Amino acid sequence: MSLSMRDPVIPGTSMAYHPFLPHRAPDFAMSAVLGHQPPFFPALTLPPNGAAALSLPGALAKPIMDQLVGAAETGIPFSSLGPQAHLRPLKTMEPEEEVEDDPKVHLEAKELWDQFHKRGTEMVITKSGRRMFPPFKVRCSGLDKKAKYILLMDIIAADDCRYKFHNSRWMVAGKADPEMPKRMYIHPDSPATGEQWMSKVVTFHKLKLTNNISDKHGFTILNSMHKYQ
Repeated sequence: MSLSMRDPVIPGTSMAYHPFLPHRAPDFAMSAVLGHQPPFFPALTLPPNGAAALSLPGALAKPIMDQLVGAAETGIPFSSLGPQAHLRPLKTMEPEEEVEDDPKVHLEAKELWDQFHKRGTEMVITKSGRRMFPPFKVRCSGLDKKAKYILLMDIIAADDCRYKFHNSRWMVAGKADPEMPKRMYIHPDSPATGEQWMSKVVTFHKLKLTNNISDKHGFTILNSMHKYQ
């Protein structure tokens, strides 16, 4: 036995549905809705001439609900809807879900990085490109789980000096060379949801550093004999 699923067919194309009017029996008097004593909706009293008198300046016979919603969105005072029109503020029925979006990045193997920092991390940079050491790994937190994020790394100069290694230590040898073309390394998993980033350790092991100004591989271009962070 097979069933074919399709959208329901509604006979007639001239049927109109008004959100203010619930289904009533055919003998229900329309005057009970549009009359003044008592108003059908306590929060809304229609003008003397009925629904036709409810219109915004310059509006073209828009449905009542459209006019009220439009007035609320555009900030038009409800007094302009008519001398007797009053509307209480409309509030959403469902409370908005709080979205966490306070990104934090925690460095992995921080103890190792601290040891290198005390002694001065040094790398030999080549035209063919070298991977960073120690490898840069982080854990992310505080992200919106459903939003998508792009993670990137930017390496910037620590100062404006050029250095040389003399008498077993690094010494300032002059002013820094002109900065190389700026390239931010975008993590290859980007973009990904906050939930995906927070579910694992994010590693930048594919990042390579080079001093080749003509590099075509997308490596991060830096100057030799300079300090970066």
